[in-house]
Amino acid sequence: MKKKMVSAVLAAVMSTVMLMGCGSSKETAAEAPAETAAAETAPAAEEAEGEATEAAAGELAEDVQAIVDRGVLRVGVKNAVVGFGFEDPATGEYSGMEIDLANKIAESLGVDVEFTAVTAATRTELLDSGDIDCVLATFTITDERKKSWDFTTPYFTDHVGVLVEDSSGITDLSGLVDKSVGVSSGSTSAKSLVEAMIEAGLITGDGYNAETFDPATWTDDISFKQYEDYPSISTALSAGEVDAFCVDKSILAIYNTDGRSYISEEFAPQDYGVATTKGSGLSDYVEGLVTGWLSDGTIDGLIANYGLN
Repeated sequence: MKKKMVSAVLAAVMSTVMLMGCGSSKETAAEAPAETAAAETAPAAEEAEGEATEAAAGELAEDVQAIVDRGVLRVGVKNAVVGFGFEDPATGEYSGMEIDLANKIAESLGVDVEFTAVTAATRTELLDSGDIDCVLATFTITDERKKSWDFTTPYFTDHVGVLVEDSSGITDLSGLVDKSVGVSSGSTSAKSLVEAMIEAGLITGDGYNAETFDPATWTDDISFKQYEDYPSISTALSAGEVDAFCVDKSILAIYNTDGRSYISEEFAPQDYGVATTKGSGLSDYVEGLVTGWLSDGTIDGLIANYGLN
């Protein structure tokens, strides 16, 4: 009897164990596919994420991405042209339309901006050497310059003017015949002035060649002295070293102080554009920004804000 009871108990225990075993197998079987699927999905998700990251990075040209990776856009600007690029001598802070545009370009890239003060003579050297990424420095667009650098659609159009001391008695182009004029090294102002005087019939223009013109050697009824910066030309005008100061009128404005006046004529429209390395990805990127800001009124707003109309 005891043997029968023991046998019965053992049978019951074995049955329970078998049932538990069967239940565990089913549960494991159900979980296994899910775990396998998760294991297979993880690498796929990581791969997709990687492809998405690469695609996002691929949206920017290599040179533009390099700026983003660096975290700084390096811009050549003027530091003595009120309304365009001016550095406060007391605080070192920059202001002006071109400064605002540079800040907006950097903002669009999600990077900081670093300003380097340039002159007409140094801006292209620094761009060519890679010390700066672009130039916003009252840089006039010409066909000759476009052979070496890219320029955006113009964001501002100015004219060349001439500033004189009232005591000189010079009031128009005719008064500049046989006079000495101060210009900035590397600028197109002297060439524009000579062309305006030839067109007005004030000088013959014999031997003038637009491609080979050099203000340092031109002596046909007008001569030029070249200076490294605008304050130096202004000082030379005050000292009588030159009879006139010729450059874009927007630049002349700060030097038009008491006792000085513009001559009556303005000439040679000057279109300013953002200059970038020839064929660079940044050229296309900045062009898109500038054309957009021209369309939506942003640039008109900056021009009005700085009184450049």
